[in-house]
Amino acid sequence: MSTHDSNKTQRTVKLGSTGPEVFPLGLGCMGMSGMYGATDDAESIRTIQTAIDRGVTLIDTGDFYGMGHNELLVGRALVGRREKVQVSVKFGALRGPDGSWGGVDTRPAAVKNFVAYSLKRLGVDVIDIYRPARLDPAVPIEDTIGAIADLVKAGYVRHIGLSEVGVETIRRAHRVHPIVDLQIEYSLASRGPEAEIFPVLQELGISATLYGVFSRGLLTGSKPKGPGDFRAYLPRFTGANREKNEDVVAHLQRFASEHGMTPGQLAIAWVSARQPGFVPVVGAKTVAQLEDSLGALARTLSKDELAAIDALGTISGERYGAEQMKHLDSERHAHP
Repeated sequence: MSTHDSNKTQRTVKLGSTGPEVFPLGLGCMGMSGMYGATDDAESIRTIQTAIDRGVTLIDTGDFYGMGHNELLVGRALVGRREKVQVSVKFGALRGPDGSWGGVDTRPAAVKNFVAYSLKRLGVDVIDIYRPARLDPAVPIEDTIGAIADLVKAGYVRHIGLSEVGVETIRRAHRVHPIVDLQIEYSLASRGPEAEIFPVLQELGISATLYGVFSRGLLTGSKPKGPGDFRAYLPRFTGANREKNEDVVAHLQRFASEHGMTPGQLAIAWVSARQPGFVPVVGAKTVAQLEDSLGALARTLSKDELAAIDALGTISGERYGAEQMKHLDSERHAHP
C-alpha cells in the first residue's frame, strides 16, 4: 500500500468533545511569514497545498503573523481546497508598521473587528477555530469568549479554541462556551503542561494542538541564522544552555538514526506517543520538511523507547526569555 493510499485510512483525532475530526498532524504557517528568517511565498503555497493533498486537514495561522501576510498566503493556498481543511486562527496581538509588538487586545469590539479582517484576508465565509493568541490582562476571559460565541451564533466561526492559558482561564472560558482545543507549546524540551494543564483538559473533554514540537529547530540541530532570527535571543540557544543542549541533541540524533528516523521524526513520534489524543502542529516551510514530518506518522515509539529517550538528558533553559515568560498565563500555576 503506497503512502498516498494509506492516508485515506489514516486515523483522525477529534478536537475536544464538540470539535471536528482532524488528521493527526497539523500544519503551522507562522514560519512562512518571516519569523525565522527568509521565506519564499511560492514554496510556502506549494507546501500548504501538498499538505492538504497528503491528507492534512488542520491549517494554523495568526492574523498578526507578518501583519496579515500569513492569512493572505493561506487564503491563496486554499483556493479550490477550502472544503478539505479546518482553518485555525489566532487573534489579538497588536503590531506596529515596523513589526513591533504592542500588547494584546481581546475586547469584544476588537474581537469582531479582527474576525472581519481575517475572513476577508483568508477569502473564507467562516473560520473553523478562532482563538485569542494570549490572555488580555485587561479583559475578563468570559467577555472575550462571549464575543466569539456571538460570532459562532452568527455563523462566522465554527469552534472556539484557546492559546497559552493556564488552568483557571481554561475552566472559566469553558463555562461560557465549549472549548475544542488549547494551543500550547509541548515537546521533548518543553514538558510543563503535563503537570497541571493536560489533566484539566482531559477532565473537561478539551483537546490540545501542540506547537514548538522541534523546540524551534533546537531538537533537529537547526541554529539561529543571524540577528533577524528571533531564536538568537532565546535562553535555549544562548550561553551555557546552548553547549549543554547541543550535547543532548547529539544524543537524540544518534538515537533517531539508530532507529531509522530523522531527528524531526523522532520529535514528532515522541509527542504522538506521549499524547496520542492531541495533535502536533509542525511549522514546515518547505515541501521537503513537510514530507519528513509526515514520515513520523508511520513510527510508533514503545514505552521502553520513550524511557530510553528520557534517559538521554534534559534540555536546559526556558522556552522564552524571562520577560515573555512573565506574561504567559499558561506559566501561572494553579493555587490549591
